[in-house]
Amino acid sequence: MVQIRAMSDDVRPKGPTVLAVPDGDNRERLICPDCGFIQYENPKIVVGAVVWWQDRVLLCKRAINPRQGYWTLPAGYLELNETTDQGAIREAFEEARARIALDGVLAVYNIPRLSQVQIIYRARLVSPEIGPGPESTAVELFPWIGIPWSDLAFPSVHWALEHAREVGDAQHFVARTNPEGQHGNVR
Repeated sequence: MVQIRAMSDDVRPKGPTVLAVPDGDNRERLICPDCGFIQYENPKIVVGAVVWWQDRVLLCKRAINPRQGYWTLPAGYLELNETTDQGAIREAFEEARARIALDGVLAVYNIPRLSQVQIIYRARLVSPEIGPGPESTAVELFPWIGIPWSDLAFPSVHWALEHAREVGDAQHFVARTNPEGQHGNVR
């Protein structure tokens, strides 16, 4: 059994509490005044996929905020000790109970206002069995003309769908990025 003792205020470590520019750096960071530890805050990495089954694309209706009730790609935050392809495969299963095979990186989107980098793959369903996971209220395979464009959750979903259509069935393609002048601001 672990014994927990309270520390007095005079010996309790303060941790990174001072905002300053560390030596050799060029921006403010939180620094621990006791030991010099520097706390770096880095962007979050989102991984996901534009998933096809024949001529239909998989979308998930969000059960959670932000943008609850809107349609999105199966995507989410990369976990520690996980590769981007493992994360995209995991997210497809978590959100849509979809088993997928990845074809390659479709796009890398920069969303600076959220400090996010989104890595989106082109993928195909291994089988058409899908179902909503805990973060989705519905999942559906949409034909291109049936995609609910006005109900897409984020600008990057729109970009990824358009980029997937551009790439089509090409075996080799160059990863896309944000459309010129676009930074992922929700309209």
